[in-house]
Amino acid sequence: MQLTAPATRQTTARDTDGMAVASFILGLVGLLVLNVFLGPIAIALASAALWRGTARKGRAYLGLGLGIADLLVLVAFMLADNTVSWSF
Repeated sequence: MQLTAPATRQTTARDTDGMAVASFILGLVGLLVLNVFLGPIAIALASAALWRGTARKGRAYLGLGLGIADLLVLVAFMLADNTVSWSF
């Protein structure tokens, strides 16, 4: 009886498609809250999904763009407030 997954498990298309969708959702939510955390996570997930050959390339590219936009929004608000963080 084996309780853990085998060590030689290959990444399936479903895994990479899930990463592409997750990067899109995290990038979209990151525009509103926690963009300093969600932006880099969205960028990393989108990059990994594209590198592994996802079938949802559009979602992965949108997640990548939204992750970059998250960081740009953070920088814009930080420059406007002259602080390290931003608030309304």
